[in-house]
Amino acid sequence: MDINPQLLSPLVALVAGILILLVPRLLNYIVAIYLIIIGVAGLMGRF
Repeated sequence: MDINPQLLSPLVALVAGILILLVPRLLNYIVAIYLIIIGVAGLMGRF
């Protein structure tokens, strides 16, 4: 199975949105994890 980044990003956003609606306290953790992953992916793309 090929993982397409164009499909993965909206899927992650959807899951995160549902989790935030169910447990609003998760918002800080979800945003922090998302920013860390995007930051690491951006750095890996530059090297």
